[in-house]
Amino acid sequence: MKEQIKNRWLIAASAVGIHISIGAVYAYSVLKNPLQEQMGWALNETSWAFSIAIIFMALSASFLGRFVERIGPRKSGLLSAALYGAGFLISGLSISMESLPLFFLGYGVIGGIGMGIGYICPVATLVKWFPDRRGLATGLAIMGFGFGALVASSIIQSVMPMVGLSGALYILGALYMVVMALSAQYLSAPPEGWAPAGFDLNANKGGKALKKDLAQLTSVEALKTKRFYYLWVMFFITITSGIAVISVAAPLSQEVAGLSIAAAAAMVGTMGLFNGLGRIGWASFSDMAGRPITYTMFFALQLIAYFFLPQATNPFFFQVLMFLIISCYGGVFATIPAYIGDIFGTKNLSAIHGNTLTAKAAAGLIGPQIAAYVRETTGSYEQTMYIFAGMFAIGIVVSLLMQRNIKQIQKENAQKEAEELKVAQVA
Repeated sequence: MKEQIKNRWLIAASAVGIHISIGAVYAYSVLKNPLQEQMGWALNETSWAFSIAIIFMALSASFLGRFVERIGPRKSGLLSAALYGAGFLISGLSISMESLPLFFLGYGVIGGIGMGIGYICPVATLVKWFPDRRGLATGLAIMGFGFGALVASSIIQSVMPMVGLSGALYILGALYMVVMALSAQYLSAPPEGWAPAGFDLNANKGGKALKKDLAQLTSVEALKTKRFYYLWVMFFITITSGIAVISVAAPLSQEVAGLSIAAAAAMVGTMGLFNGLGRIGWASFSDMAGRPITYTMFFALQLIAYFFLPQATNPFFFQVLMFLIISCYGGVFATIPAYIGDIFGTKNLSAIHGNTLTAKAAAGLIGPQIAAYVRETTGSYEQTMYIFAGMFAIGIVVSLLMQRNIKQIQKENAQKEAEELKVAQVA
């Protein structure tokens, strides 16, 4: 009996359901004031919960990547749903018990691990279902992660006046557990040898040929290549600068462009929109232009933007630069799974993607610290922006080195295929 092939667009919708749920972490700022006012916890204490969640998200994505590949997308999605939902439920319990350590455990550790598994699992699955549109597919899912904060903040603000802080966390936990579990039910890898309609894996049956991946490597093999570290450095540079500028966006806009508090707040909200649009827009563009060229463009555009940002005293020009920066920031997150598939293959994508996310953990610690240190030392954010512009100059160099490395391997692959063809013809 012929195997029933699932609808890959419903697979994409399932991935979006999981990513919108775990994207709620970026709505944490909505919880900070209620936590401080109701519980009496200090600002640095509530800030640590978010940091712990991001760190455990990155670490679990890194160390559990091979485990996710082994148990498959459906079981991984269900495990993510259980852990992430439990994280919110334990957080709600910690409010009732007035326990900060329990809040760290629930929201930070357990919820963070659930996020890490939920982040890499659907993306790796989508890359396999969309070999012809990798950027678009991963961009859709990771756009959901970007928009998750808008959904979560709306829910929190709607239900908190009625059920209180702990009740809001209970509702979020139950809701996300159900949404993620239902979404996970449809997740599965495509059958061996499957290709989209009108395409052929080997172009020997009259279908359009799919572009071959550069290699099919395990996560351990990928760690032994130059291109893994090129990719890690490029990811680290973008996240370091992006997280730093996001963390100071409002005061920076007031300091440089003279925006009012209300205008600065509106700009920050609009940045979230450009973050999401950048993810789907740049990811789709990368399908046409190719990931190597897209990444070089990321760094060139951001070098210009960061260089001119401290001088952008015109409010409109300042905001245009900020929106460009945040769209590129979102674009890098959306395109990196497809880039990994292009250069390392899809068989171990979850594990390799998880390893690259260690750059996010490092950048999350370093980026805001650079911005804070330079601000305290110099009295302004101007030098910080120039430092990041310099980092993007390094990023351009690394991106060009990556392109050269890819071309070299493509040449070697072509020579190997030609030699194999000669041997087959002789035989």
